[in-house]
Amino acid sequence: MNAMGLLAKPLQLNTADAGFEAAFAARLHWSADTDAAIEQRVADILADVQKRGDAAVLDYTQRFDGLQAADVKALEITQAELQAALDSLPAAQREALQAAAARVRKYHEAQKKASGESWSYRDEDGTLLGQKVTPLDRVGIYVPGGKAAYPSSVLMNAIPAHVAGVQEIIMVVPTPAGVRNPLVLAAACVAGVSRAFTVGGAQAVAALAYGTATIPKVDKITGPGNAYVASAKKRVFGTVGIDMIAGPSEILVLADGTTPAEWVAMDLFSQAEHDELAQSILLCPDAAYIAEVQAAIDRLLPTMPRREIIAKSLNDRGALILTRSMEEACAISNRIAPEHLEVSSSEPHRWEPLLRHAGAIFLGAFTSESLGDYCAGPNHVLPTSGTARFSSPLGVYDFQKRSSLIEVSEAGAQPLGRIAAELAYGEGLQAHARAAELRLNPVPPMREMK
Repeated sequence: MNAMGLLAKPLQLNTADAGFEAAFAARLHWSADTDAAIEQRVADILADVQKRGDAAVLDYTQRFDGLQAADVKALEITQAELQAALDSLPAAQREALQAAAARVRKYHEAQKKASGESWSYRDEDGTLLGQKVTPLDRVGIYVPGGKAAYPSSVLMNAIPAHVAGVQEIIMVVPTPAGVRNPLVLAAACVAGVSRAFTVGGAQAVAALAYGTATIPKVDKITGPGNAYVASAKKRVFGTVGIDMIAGPSEILVLADGTTPAEWVAMDLFSQAEHDELAQSILLCPDAAYIAEVQAAIDRLLPTMPRREIIAKSLNDRGALILTRSMEEACAISNRIAPEHLEVSSSEPHRWEPLLRHAGAIFLGAFTSESLGDYCAGPNHVLPTSGTARFSSPLGVYDFQKRSSLIEVSEAGAQPLGRIAAELAYGEGLQAHARAAELRLNPVPPMREMK
């Protein structure tokens, strides 16, 4: 037991043991089911905001955040206030925020150039085919503001939207008791947020999805939140787009034993400190090294301000897994499909080709996951709970939509019309077939424009 009386003993597993699969599955299990009472409360809030608009938003903001206001306009944070917050920061903090924003912007501008441009080509007969890429008109970003402040979430949600060309970015952030975090407001200024409101919870999601007299309706809502926010986003999907339904934070470290054990222990802590449900897992073929990491956990835990949260997370959901080889570790990693994947190895590029499923892959001992959270450049909004098997990080493409471009020439309408008519008759859709056949030769002269 450490000096603070806390124990953090992640479950130790060995892939060679007969009971590994069952124990491994049990440790990975996490239910995304929301409490029925939360679901009903969220449904009531959404319906109320949809019906009463600003009045309902005011009521819930007063009830849940203790924030009194005459009207919702009083909950809006002006651009002057955002700029003032940026100006008020200590120089070192302001420069760090601006440097992080510049790196995030540079990465997402490169992402847009790589995949976010319209394109088209013409067939030999003159038919034009292509794709038009356009930004969404207005998006809403939800920034958590209850237990902690997250300026990094502002950067990661607002900057790719801005780079994509979104004209209006509406930020909502809860400010319990009216306490505004200047770093969050400064991040909104740096990232190009258009309007910001001190509203949170399910009522903020409802206001963005349905619109009120003061808070404009958006086309898509992104950003993390608590169970109420996640439930609300799930319910308004279809009325608006959403980024994802995020589960607890995760880190998986693949280690070959060459990285200092203290570094790996602290990387495991970096996700465990988020909340008790976060998951931190180490996969390593070296039993002695796993023992070193456990010893480092014991030494370092008492020094951590959030040690109680870390201990519960590691005890309930953490694991130190001895594998037969690094190859097997990579295979298990693919089964987990973690949010954050660190390849803490002297040869990270040897193992990277074997890794298929992860939200973000951090290569080498010096690439701590925390650098990706704040300032490396790639987005830190990542798929969780195994959804990296089919989902991607938040990016410029999440704030764009694609329209197909089709311009068929008279010559092109001849072969295409016959193909389409044949298939349409086969489906019993005669009007489809006739619409195609009417454009076959001989084609009557087109009318002149008046």
